Amino acid sequence: MSVELKLSRSNRIYRPSEALEGKIVVKTQSSISHYGIRLTLKGSVALQVRGGSAGVVESFYGVIKPIPIVNRTIEVKSSGKIGLGTTEIPFSLNLRQQDKNLERFYETFHGANISIQYLVTVDIPRGYLHKSLSATMEFIVESDKADLLQRPLSPEMVIFYITQDTQRHPLLPEIKSGGFRVTGKISTQCSLSGPISGELTVEASAVPIQSIDIQLFRVESILLGEKIVTETSLIQTTQIADGDVCRHLTLPIYVILPRLVTCPTILAGPFSIEFKVAIVIRFQSELSKLQKKSDPKTPRLWLAMETLPLELVRAK
Repeated sequence: MSVELKLSRSNRIYRPSEALEGKIVVKTQSSISHYGIRLTLKGSVALQVRGGSAGVVESFYGVIKPIPIVNRTIEVKSSGKIGLGTTEIPFSLNLRQQDKNLERFYETFHGANISIQYLVTVDIPRGYLHKSLSATMEFIVESDKADLLQRPLSPEMVIFYITQDTQRHPLLPEIKSGGFRVTGKISTQCSLSGPISGELTVEASAVPIQSIDIQLFRVESILLGEKIVTETSLIQTTQIADGDVCRHLTLPIYVILPRLVTCPTILAGPFSIEFKVAIVIRFQSELSKLQKKSDPKTPRLWLAMETLPLELVRAK
C-alpha cells in the first residue's frame, strides 16, 4: 500500500500565477476506507545562523523563525473508499490566491544558510487503527513572466586587470619581484538562463602559470537582532586554462550557471542573497603542492585574484 505524487511537468517548474497540477497515485492490495484526501501547499524561507558565523551566544539564542510564503490545504476527495489496484486522482491548485496578489513568491534556492523551498504534501488519514498514507514532493518556483525583463539582457561587461600591485594579500617573493599582468573583461550582470561570459589575456608573467579558474560565490546575509550575519561560500569552480598560458592569447570565459543553488539577486528586509565572481590565477609553486586542500575564500601566496559583484536576473 503506497501513495505518491506525480506532477504534470517533468521539470517540476511552475510560476506563481499558474496552477500546480498533477495526480495522486494510490496503490493498494485491497479496498481501503479513508477520512478524506487532503493536499497541503507550503512555501517558506528557512534561515539558519551557524556558530562560526555569529558566535556561540548569538547562534544559541538567535532562533530564527522561517518566513512563510504560502501555506494552504484543500480537500481533494471527501471521506470514502479507494478500490483495489492503482487509483489516480487528478488535482489542480492555484499557487497564488486571487485575493492575495501581493504575496511575494521568491524563486527556489538552496544555499548554505538560506533555503527557499516549496513543497506539496498529500495526506490520507485512515483512522486510529490504521496507518495514514502520506507523500511529499518539492517543486520549483520561477518568476512570473510578467515580472521578467521585457528586453533581452545584454551582458554588462567590466574591464579588469590583475597585477602584483592589485593584490591585497602577500605573494611569493618570486611572483612579487618578477611581476605579472592579466587583463580582460567579464559580465557582472547576466541572465540565469545565460552564461557568465567574457575574455582574458595573460600579457606577462615571470613565473609559469599552473591554471586559471572562474569561481562563483554566493553571499548570504541574515538580519539577527540588530546585527547582520553574512557568510560567503563557493558554489562552483570552472577552469578556463590548464598549464602555462601563451602570452597575448585571448582566452574566452564561458560559465554556465547551475540551477537551484543560484537565483535572482534578492535584497529583502530580513535576508539577502547576492553573488560574486572571481578570476583566480594559480602560479606554479612547490609550496602549493604541499597544501592542495585550502579554503577557496582564503588568498594564498601562490594565487592572484580579482573578485567582482555579480547581479543575476531572470530574463525572457
